Formats: sequence, C-alpha cells, structure tokens
Amino acid sequence: MESFWGTLKNELVFHRSYQTREEAIQDIREYIEIFYNRQRIQKRLGYKSPAEATQGYYRNLKKMA
Repeated sequence: MESFWGTLKNELVFHRSYQTREEAIQDIREYIEIFYNRQRIQKRLGYKSPAEATQGYYRNLKKMA
C-alpha cells in the first residue's frame, strides 16, 4: 500500500496545485479509476495494463472453449 501512495504522489499530486479539497479528491479519484486501474502498465501483470490483462484472460477462455 505504501508503494501505491508513493506512486500516486510522484505521478499526480506533486505535479498539481489544488484550490480546494474537492478538486483534489476528484483528481485523485479519476487517476485511480481511469488511469491506475485501467491503463497503467503493471509489472505483476506481465507489463500489461489491467485492461489488456483482462482482455487477454477472456481471449484465452474463448480459445479453450
């Protein structure tokens, strides 16, 4: 979990200036939901994004069926 917070700070928070808490919350939520969970390449997924890994999983299921 500490690694995630470090990544969040390095990739997003340290590069932005927020006027309100709500603005920061919205930006962080979008980063997590849209970029980190769907697009960001992750080592544990074989250097694929979560979306690519999920697509590959279902493609393999179709081939096995």
